[in-house]
Amino acid sequence: MNWDWDKLQEKRQRQQGGNPPPRPQRETESEDEGQERQQAPKAKRSPFNRPGGGDENPFKKLSQLRFANGKGFLLVGLGVVVLWLLSGIYIINPDEEGVVLRFGKYNRTEGPGPHYALPVPIESVYKPQVTQVLRSEVGFRSVGQSATFQQGQVRTVSEEASMLTGDENIVNVQFSVQYKIDDPVQYLFNVSAPTALVRNAAEAAMREVIGNSLIDSAITDGKLKIQSEATQLLQTILNRYGAGIQVLAVQLQDVHPPQEVIDAFKDVASAREDKSRIINEAEAYRNELLPKARGQAAAMLNEAEAYQATRVRNAEGEAARFEALSAEHSKAPKVTEQRLYYEAMEDILANADEKVLMDGPAASRALPYLTLPGLSAPAAPRVLEKK
Repeated sequence: MNWDWDKLQEKRQRQQGGNPPPRPQRETESEDEGQERQQAPKAKRSPFNRPGGGDENPFKKLSQLRFANGKGFLLVGLGVVVLWLLSGIYIINPDEEGVVLRFGKYNRTEGPGPHYALPVPIESVYKPQVTQVLRSEVGFRSVGQSATFQQGQVRTVSEEASMLTGDENIVNVQFSVQYKIDDPVQYLFNVSAPTALVRNAAEAAMREVIGNSLIDSAITDGKLKIQSEATQLLQTILNRYGAGIQVLAVQLQDVHPPQEVIDAFKDVASAREDKSRIINEAEAYRNELLPKARGQAAAMLNEAEAYQATRVRNAEGEAARFEALSAEHSKAPKVTEQRLYYEAMEDILANADEKVLMDGPAASRALPYLTLPGLSAPAAPRVLEKK
């Protein structure tokens, strides 16, 4: 600690205004060694010095550097400026858009790829993911899940799920909203909490749609209509706020009445199903019976039309035959009458089973009669032929 002793003596001498006393030498120290120590330059011990080795302090080597005319400082300054300018290079991924601000004010929007912006604090870059589909849940929360949809357990949020229908009934509605960023500038700067905005706006839109619907429609066959109307209304609300969000879909996860009255609603649903079943069976019977009746009616109409056409054609034929006979009778009355008589007798005798021929005198003594139904005809008298 020789250098500490020297400093202490010099400090005391400056305070007293005199010369410092000579430093006492160690008993084991020779006179030559003392002179060499006095002539050697005084230096502080560096923590980088090692026993038996040289001074390895890098700061000492740096302090030994000397720059001529300040050129070294200029080079260092230029290097710092170059690194600062190179820090403005950035890359936009395919699913992102770059929103560049200049002194905190929107300047431009960049697409995917490498780009350059003036370094901080002149320009700053935000990179929102515009193609990622985000998900917001209303009436329930997925346990341990992020904003993107993953199947898992859910936790019901009753204060969000309970809604009033148009017929003054309470129903629990759980649904989710799928959306993505449409305008990154509006999404970043027009709203401070876009996730909370989407959830609150979706709840308000669904309450309005449910308030205009009946509970039976909400529970059974009106879900698609409710989803469509809620999607349109939610998009209108978000556009009014200028949120820069596009609503992709509103999906109903579960719609059910409160737990206290769910048994009664199940009975109503069962009765409604029975009603639908009976109606379907009646319609099936009607669809089976009506075609048969229509077919029978069509057959009867066709038969009547055929009979009508037959009678008409027969009548027309008889009328034409009569007119033809009348014309021939007017030309030769006796010949026509004789021919008609022969034709009539031919038709009559052709249908008789037994035929009896009598001459004039015999025929005058015969008694004509008609055969009564159920009685056999008496045998005809046998006529002897004249020899």
